[in-house]
Amino acid sequence: MRMGRLRLAVAAALLPLALSACGGGETPSAPALKANGPKLALIQVSTADWKDVSAEIATVDQAQVLARIPGILSSLTVKEGDLVRKGQVIGRIVDSQLGYQAAAHQAQATQAKAELDRTKFLFDNGVYSKARLDAAQAAADAAEAQLRAAQAVSGQGAVVAPASGRVLMADIPPGSPVVSGMAIATITAGPTVLKLELPETLAGKVHRGSLVRAKMPGAEGEGDVSGAITKIYPAVTGGQVRADARVPGLDNALIGRRVSAQVETGQRKALLVPEDYVTTAYGIDTVWVADKADNVSSVPVQTAPSDEKGKLEILSGVGPGDVLVKQAAQKAAE
Repeated sequence: MRMGRLRLAVAAALLPLALSACGGGETPSAPALKANGPKLALIQVSTADWKDVSAEIATVDQAQVLARIPGILSSLTVKEGDLVRKGQVIGRIVDSQLGYQAAAHQAQATQAKAELDRTKFLFDNGVYSKARLDAAQAAADAAEAQLRAAQAVSGQGAVVAPASGRVLMADIPPGSPVVSGMAIATITAGPTVLKLELPETLAGKVHRGSLVRAKMPGAEGEGDVSGAITKIYPAVTGGQVRADARVPGLDNALIGRRVSAQVETGQRKALLVPEDYVTTAYGIDTVWVADKADNVSSVPVQTAPSDEKGKLEILSGVGPGDVLVKQAAQKAAE
C-alpha cells in the first residue's frame, strides 16, 4: 500500500515537467545579428579578360649553318649552348678531290708563268713576235684564274656562323661525311620572344598590342613577367594561331622552354571587392550580407584573384545590389 502511494506521488511530481516539455512553452530565438562595420554595395565593373594559352621561349628567327661543299667534316669547334658571332669560323669541311684539283691548277699556273717569262725574254731579244708573247700572256692569265677559282672552292670548306646568337643544335660529330646544303648547326637569330599558340576562336579577340603575362619558373618559385603581342601570323595551323610577344626580362637561358602564359582578350564585367570584406576559414570564403533591416548573415562565396591589387573577384554566392558589411571580428564571433 505504501509502495502504491509512493508511485502516485512521483508521478504527480513529474507530470508538470512532462507537460511543459511537450508543449508548454517555446524556446526563445537568438537575437538577430546587426551590422556594425562599413558597408559596400556590389556593382559590376569592367576588368581585363585573360585566357590561358600555350607559350614557348624562342627567338624571332633561327639561322642554319649549311655545308657549302661536299666532303668530310674535319672539325666542329662549338657545342649546344655556346654563343657565336656572325662570320665566326666554327668548323671545316675537307674534300680531298678539291685538294688534288687545286694542286693540279697550281702546277699549271706555275708552268704557264715560266713559259711566259721565257717567251718574254725571247721577245725582248727579237726571237719571238708580239703575237707569241700575247698568246703566252693569255695562257698564264687563264691558268692563274683557274687556280684562284679552285682555291675559292676549296675555301668554301670553312663552316661560318651566318648570324650572332646561341647554338641550338650542333650534333654532327667530326669525321662525318656531309653533302652540299646539309645543316651542320642551328643558331638563334634576333631578339628573344615568347611564341604563343592561340586557339583559333581567339583570333578575332587578340591583336597587336594585346597584353601578355607569363610565369617564369626559377630557383625561388615563379616570377611574373609581362609584355605585349608584336606579331600575329596570318595563318591557322591545326586549329592554332601563332603570335610573337615581346616580354622584357624574359630568361633566354633555355630556348624552347614551355611556360604558363595568359593573353588579354578584351574586357568583361566582374564583381570586385576589397580583400578585407572576405573571411576565409577552413578553406571556405564567406562574406557578411546585410538585408533591408540591417541584419547581417554569413554567406559562402567563390572567389578568384583579380588584376587590381588588394581586391578579389566574387564568382558566385552574391550578386549586384547586395550589400556587404566589413563585420567586426568580435561581433562575428558571437
